[in-house]
Amino acid sequence: MLSRAIPRSVLRSTAASSSSSFRASNIYLGRQSRRWYASEAEEKDLVIVGGGVAGYVAAIKAGQSGLKVACIEKRGTLGGTCLNVGCIPSKSLLNNSHLLHTIQHDTKNRGIEVGDIKLNLDVMMKAKDTSVQGLTKGVEFLFKKNNVEYIKGTGAFKDEHTIAVNLNDGGETEVKGKNIFIATGSESTPFPGLTINEENVITSTGAIALKKVPKKMVVIGGGIIGLEMGSVWSRLGSEVTVVEFLGQIGGPGMDQEISKQIQKMLAKQGMKFKLNTKVTKGDASAESIKINVEAAKGGKEELLDADVVLVAIGRRPYTAGLGLENIGLDVDERGRLVIDQEYRTKIPHIRAIGDVTFGPMLAHKAEEEGVAAVEFITKNYGHVNYNAIPSVMYTHPEVAWVGQNEQELKAQGVKYKIGSFPFSANSRAKTNLDTEGMVKFITDAETDRILGVHIVGPNAGEMIAEGTLALEYGASAEDVGRTSHAHPTLSEAFKEAAMAAYGKAIHY
Repeated sequence: MLSRAIPRSVLRSTAASSSSSFRASNIYLGRQSRRWYASEAEEKDLVIVGGGVAGYVAAIKAGQSGLKVACIEKRGTLGGTCLNVGCIPSKSLLNNSHLLHTIQHDTKNRGIEVGDIKLNLDVMMKAKDTSVQGLTKGVEFLFKKNNVEYIKGTGAFKDEHTIAVNLNDGGETEVKGKNIFIATGSESTPFPGLTINEENVITSTGAIALKKVPKKMVVIGGGIIGLEMGSVWSRLGSEVTVVEFLGQIGGPGMDQEISKQIQKMLAKQGMKFKLNTKVTKGDASAESIKINVEAAKGGKEELLDADVVLVAIGRRPYTAGLGLENIGLDVDERGRLVIDQEYRTKIPHIRAIGDVTFGPMLAHKAEEEGVAAVEFITKNYGHVNYNAIPSVMYTHPEVAWVGQNEQELKAQGVKYKIGSFPFSANSRAKTNLDTEGMVKFITDAETDRILGVHIVGPNAGEMIAEGTLALEYGASAEDVGRTSHAHPTLSEAFKEAAMAAYGKAIHY
């Protein structure tokens, strides 16, 4: 924390903007009718539009750094999509549906015999909501602790230094800022021909709030969101079919070998997959939704029936109602705000972070950008290593990776080595009766430097942190292999995979 006031010279943004790459959080912006006008407050050092992960983290960091900061959020609760209707509530449902699935299908093998098991969906949803409410209130407390002014309302640019706010409780105000961050996040990409109602044609928002288990669910899109939410409802009793245009699930970032493994595992759990398949049209006019699909390259059409259709074809930046036209800011062909290496738009004191700009739409990426953007204001330097941003899919088993995958390295002509180790040879996994999956290291063939780590298996989401740290510090596989890992732990599979990359694993 800074013990003295930040000089005005530091607070002024310098250098003209260039066109590079970077990111934003989530808030839905629009103009409301004018009723009364609140008096203008003092100029802030920083005004942040959007209270999602990028925005609230930046606000807290700025408050810790001694800046006078205000954060504008329309939703009425902080945390954006991630905390309110995304990462957090979906993990609650994933965890609790996994517990149900384990009790129904696995505890007998562990010597635990139970009676009749039934789902109380209302209570499961209440548990999810309780988690969300506690965390959003926690962020609000951190705002108070760090002297961040929290303005509940819809913000739009009046001019380059002024945000006009339609307050949720009625009336209007204006907030002036020496610096302004745009952290307005993203929204689900709609599917042409299917109108989202969040009841039977849903996005991820509707998928965490269904009032009953659908008999049949079709998921359009086999990326992480589609697979996670499809997994939840499959465990709860729905017949889930995933339709994916690409030839693999998990998205192009997932290593193809890992993708094939997790597809087999999810199929064994009951999920169905139609890869290299496109949806040509959908009809939701009747009680049962009709989805027409055919091979991605063309072919015979097939008709799918569903009670619920989940549209999970990705997300797009959200800037509607932000008033970008009032200050001459443009977006690119994908709706992203163009920024330079210091997150500045072409107006240097206005920066964009998180989903609203370039890069993977991940909460932890947005978090890092929130911190770095504030540091550029207060210190004139900041840091995010975009080559060491982990990704996690919270199915069971989990899938996690960081760095490059095999298909990327092949395309680049990079010479590499592979070291892998199966959880079936790991003592802790065997005692847990949870042995599906593997750890895979990809290293530079000449230097042994780690280029990527890919895991499918138990605890993958936690284990990938070690791989991320290794990448951040430029470690070799031998560095990891010569580091003692506690026995018996799942992380020993990580060490053994590293050993296999530069020599030989001991236990396989």
